[in-house]
Amino acid sequence: METPTATAAGFVLMLFGGALLLWCALELRLRHHLRRHGVPATARVVADGDPYGEPYGDPYGELDTAPLLAYCTLPTVGSAGPGPAESVLSRPRGHTRLCRPAGLAPGATVQVAYDARRPSRVVLAACETRPSLPGDVFWALLGTSALAGGLTLLASAFSG
Repeated sequence: METPTATAAGFVLMLFGGALLLWCALELRLRHHLRRHGVPATARVVADGDPYGEPYGDPYGELDTAPLLAYCTLPTVGSAGPGPAESVLSRPRGHTRLCRPAGLAPGATVQVAYDARRPSRVVLAACETRPSLPGDVFWALLGTSALAGGLTLLASAFSG
């Protein structure tokens, strides 16, 4: 491979791998933090729909793997007095399967934990999820492989 091509490919792979590893680490840290320190709540899985209330060709909500959750936040206590509770619609963070589990069908209730400062940041409680380790390992290995491949290409381009 020519030196300019190897250098460019090495930089691209290195940036991609580094960005993917950073994203994996931040996402894992956020999910772990929310499960440990987030505000627990009970959410209801709602079906996605258009503004007129009709579901988008999927009345049972099986095609979308990240369910839309509706939950109410606790009233906030601040220096200006207690803030009102609000109703939030959000999708949970984290790994989802290719097909939606039966426990996340529209109308089901699930336990969640949300960030008190940003209530739209929500994760399913640990008891509601299957282990996400295989997915996390896959993305980490992909990022590590891309980073290693990029560094190898850069090393071969500058040594030759």
